Amino acid sequence: MPWTETRAMDERMRFVVEYDLDELSMAALCARYGVSRKTGYKWLARAGELGLSQLGDRSRAPRHHPNQVCDDVEQAVVAMRGAHPTWGPKKLRRRLEDADAQASWPARSTIAELLRRKGLVVPRKPRRRATPSTQPLAHADASNAVWCIDFKGWFRTGDGRRCDPLTISDAFSRYLIRCQAVEDTSGPGIRPLLEAAFREYGLPWAIRSDNGSPFASRAVGGLSRLSVWWIKLGIVHERIEPGKPQQNGRHERMHLTLKRETACPPAGTGRAQQRRFDAFLKEYNEDRPHEALGLATPASRYAPSPRPYPAREPEVTYPADWLTRMVRVRGEVKFKGPFFLSAALIGEPVGLEPIDGRHWRVHFGPVALGIFDEHRRRLLAPRELKHAGLTVVAPARNPPVAALQEACGPGEEVLPMSLD
Repeated sequence: MPWTETRAMDERMRFVVEYDLDELSMAALCARYGVSRKTGYKWLARAGELGLSQLGDRSRAPRHHPNQVCDDVEQAVVAMRGAHPTWGPKKLRRRLEDADAQASWPARSTIAELLRRKGLVVPRKPRRRATPSTQPLAHADASNAVWCIDFKGWFRTGDGRRCDPLTISDAFSRYLIRCQAVEDTSGPGIRPLLEAAFREYGLPWAIRSDNGSPFASRAVGGLSRLSVWWIKLGIVHERIEPGKPQQNGRHERMHLTLKRETACPPAGTGRAQQRRFDAFLKEYNEDRPHEALGLATPASRYAPSPRPYPAREPEVTYPADWLTRMVRVRGEVKFKGPFFLSAALIGEPVGLEPIDGRHWRVHFGPVALGIFDEHRRRLLAPRELKHAGLTVVAPARNPPVAALQEACGPGEEVLPMSLD
């Protein structure tokens, strides 16, 4: 004979039904069901108030919590998240504190849990991360020490037109200097945009880019027409190592935020997309707290450069004991017969520093391009330099500390740094 199965819910319902029949006293009824009179009265009260369907076990969690976030605070957090849907708990809390410093805002973890409970976050798949490195960005210790420049990956707007955003940022303050869609991605196409940035903010000491056009080329010294112009302005051109975008990681990280907030999905037209870029630039600089800056805004940390953009392009000069030659129309230099140097230097003077009776170190401004061998009539390859015991040595490129100090805010210290 099978065992008779019963559930606590069924037993409680039978208890209430038998009590309503009024055939047994309360003491006898509780004894039959093996419960105390206090428990019996609790079941009767719940059934009378909520019905028989509510006789099941209830959670023992407290109904109210003394530290529970009030409705007004929840609504303020949700409203701020709605205005900035890509901001996390740290940034939201900082902006709420700026808006009302007297209010008692919840902790970051509480805001994170609130956003999760409201369905305002999308869980991300965890991934393994490499140990972060500060090199070669450790020398960006003041505003305008290094500007970062790059094209964010192109995409098409809703009308099918290609959009190529050019971005420029200050590596120290993360200040976004330019975010502009350009139709011509060549050096002459983006030079007017750079000129406008130099006039507005002054000249940086260095500009860091990748090795692609129009910033660099495969010519001697990696020079392009654009980088030649920078060198004449007294700007050091830093090129990251091929295949290592992490060396320009601050700028690349900004590109991720730019894509997420302005191009997912893209705008319908190019003009509408540029309006998104303009709004993003203003918010990124002036409103969005930056975790790497202690949740300060980039605009609060940036100061314009003390080096103004010159009215006339500076001329390149060399020491009196060097020879100076002009690069001719085909990129050739005439020195005891012509030899090819670089088409990027057409019309520019180069300096030849004597080493011995046979070899000359070729310079363009402060940049050493290579060693010219009179006998072979060309620049020596790296293995030939090693065999001959020669090196291409560039002069030190440390910007004056006093000039950097002028660009810093009060109380900020500038340490000597190397741009090599």
